[in-house]
Amino acid sequence: MLSRKQVVVAALMCAGMPLMAADKVNIAAGSYKMGCSSGDTECDGDEGPSGGTEVSVPAFSIDRNEVTVAEYMRCIEQGNCTRPKDHQRNKYCNLGAEGRGDHPVNCVDWQQALEYCQSVGGRLPFEAEWEMAARAGSETRYPWGQEVSCKHAILDDGVTMGSVPNEPDGCGEDRTWPVGSRDANSLGLNDMHGNAGEWMMNWYDRNGIQRYASGDLSGPESGRQRLVRGGSWDENRANLRSSFRNVKPPVSGRSVYGSIGFRCAYDK
Repeated sequence: MLSRKQVVVAALMCAGMPLMAADKVNIAAGSYKMGCSSGDTECDGDEGPSGGTEVSVPAFSIDRNEVTVAEYMRCIEQGNCTRPKDHQRNKYCNLGAEGRGDHPVNCVDWQQALEYCQSVGGRLPFEAEWEMAARAGSETRYPWGQEVSCKHAILDDGVTMGSVPNEPDGCGEDRTWPVGSRDANSLGLNDMHGNAGEWMMNWYDRNGIQRYASGDLSGPESGRQRLVRGGSWDENRANLRSSFRNVKPPVSGRSVYGSIGFRCAYDK
């Protein structure tokens, strides 16, 4: 028997009505230590001083999961999203790959990610929001402690092998996994670390953490590269640290962003 929620969703789909983001987590307003965790010797200069920098963040909501192929495909069908590079273009792109409807949509440019979020009444997360949600109250390198492996997240941990011989990417599968394949953090958020890296709303600013600490969470107003947070299925342990700040040009051009997906955030 279908649940009440399933009946409502099915009715909306049959009626051709747009679906809101399926499941959100409310994050209360508060302050936290953003950037380089105490004792982390792998921090880059743009992660700020060891021990972090106090940043205050207003209340917001954020998707529990990364946006899936199935969700993005519905947005295309409704005419609100454009088709990204797909599995026919590159084997690492999930859209168009058989059996990957519950995987994070990837190979998306920044604007495509933003347009999806706008279609469900949201936006991309500000970097300071994302790290606050990813840390989930922790001050260690990862929300579960100082080390990470395929027990915790989908990544290249250099050890775990699977169905693809001699390939540790994606915990041995050389691809993403279905969203929520590992335990959620203490806020109930899945895949904040690993699986797909996630586009942020912000342009990259080397001194961004200091900017956020002063109260400007949305800046800078322009730049050359957008931020990508969380690390991905084909990245190593260091790139999954809560404080690691990756960057990419917002338009992939000839490149294929097989490591990048997104989730949406919402103002309260």
